[in-house]
Amino acid sequence: MYTKTLVAGWGDMDFNAHMRNTAYLDKSADVRMMYFAEHGFPMSEFVRLRLGPVVMKDEIEYFREVRLLDEMQVTLSIAGLSEDASRMMLRNEFFRDGVLCARVTSTAGWFDLANRKLTVPPSGLAEPLKATPRTVDFRVLPGSVR
Repeated sequence: MYTKTLVAGWGDMDFNAHMRNTAYLDKSADVRMMYFAEHGFPMSEFVRLRLGPVVMKDEIEYFREVRLLDEMQVTLSIAGLSEDASRMMLRNEFFRDGVLCARVTSTAGWFDLANRKLTVPPSGLAEPLKATPRTVDFRVLPGSVR
């Protein structure tokens, strides 16, 4: 399982002194981009290809609070993928002391920045997606390219 250890920082807190909802989305995106960078797709490669991930839907489920300076382990798995890898459901789970605190599931696709439409990723990018650990509720998605 791909996992990164992160810390809940000052800017991640809300008025109730726990991690705010958009901080979970930000940290999820950070872990995903770390994964792609470690698998041959750093930000510079996305810029070169004029390609980027585009999120169409986010779902956050909360189970336990995360407070200021709490360390958390954030995992990345794949809950859905189209056969052509143009569409995916990425799942990040947040653990503190081994206890599940939150789950973020994002439905996304690959956006061609030159043509401003969804596209099929190059094979070098599709392979890490296909190799990402799958969730127990994994499903095959329809492709996004028409």
